[in-house]
Amino acid sequence: MRQNNGFQLWMDQVNAAGGLALADGSVVKFETKFYDDESNKDRVQELYTKLVTEDNADFLISPYSSGLADASAVIAEQYGKIMVTTGAPSDITYQKGYTLVYQTYTPASHYLTGALDLLASQDPVAKNIAIVYENENFSVGVVEALKAYAEGRGYNVVLFEGYNSGTTDFAALIHNIQTTAPDAIMGGGHLMDGQALAKQIWEKDLNIKFFTLLVAPPESIFAEIGDAAFGIIGPSQWEPLATFAPNFGPTGAEFVEAYKAAYGEEPSYHAAGGYVAGLILQKAIETAGSLDTDAIKAALDSVDMMTFFGHIKFDTSAENHGLQIGHSMVYIQWQKDASGALVKQVVWPAEGATSDPVYPIK
Repeated sequence: MRQNNGFQLWMDQVNAAGGLALADGSVVKFETKFYDDESNKDRVQELYTKLVTEDNADFLISPYSSGLADASAVIAEQYGKIMVTTGAPSDITYQKGYTLVYQTYTPASHYLTGALDLLASQDPVAKNIAIVYENENFSVGVVEALKAYAEGRGYNVVLFEGYNSGTTDFAALIHNIQTTAPDAIMGGGHLMDGQALAKQIWEKDLNIKFFTLLVAPPESIFAEIGDAAFGIIGPSQWEPLATFAPNFGPTGAEFVEAYKAAYGEEPSYHAAGGYVAGLILQKAIETAGSLDTDAIKAALDSVDMMTFFGHIKFDTSAENHGLQIGHSMVYIQWQKDASGALVKQVVWPAEGATSDPVYPIK
């Protein structure tokens, strides 16, 4: 829903401003058609076929989630329609030879690689990393990519160990972490296991300099674990705090203000992703000066812009066409304000940061 809200806000703003002017002097305004896919891949393909063949859609925006976006990409390519995917971080869709599908989110393979870049910026001597992770597809894909990236940069992965989904007692895993004496811990899975792991490591008073977890830290309720949250870093596709200086589209503050006015709540990264999918399409249409698919494809291939969401640029190789290569994950860290209260700060990338990172944690 929030992804749709973000896209709808973009569309309403473009239409209210008079639409987009094309090179022939005509003006384009937008309207949407959407259906409930019921999180079913077969239904996704049925509905996207209907969008193209019955509703005569000129452009497609993906459903939320990598699996559903992958199912819709087949239809986009089959019918020769440009599709911008959002809410879909998987790399796999862009390795199937498609030429008309373009990704908004940072790929899953880069969810934690930026955290390693952050560590390197703080301490070129810290080289020993423990990678611990939930045994499920998303987390495993992220940490396997992290491991390869770390080893390629000369880091020592001193522990690479998974835990079952639903784990609440991490004593054995923490013992293994202590035994390997890493400089940094990276990995995790989802909210509940992330909170439990962070709290139990804090209770053991491990001498860890750097601690990054998937999914859990950007959630506001992560701070419910109290001082155990301090210093922990987590990746997010976007945060309202981020201070990117866009050269296309609104500033972050302008987007947040407009979204709050429209929907009565602060936007999530899902909403921001929906809005930026619209901005990507807008940039391509304005560059092409037409609605011709080939011209817009060429324009998308050349996109290299900074938005409030961050950098946007696409891989144009045959092996990974449409894969997002510009946008970096935003990394937040739980720090303390002047009163001692836990607060989130954006600490990476540098161009979007609101605070220097706390390093080392201990």
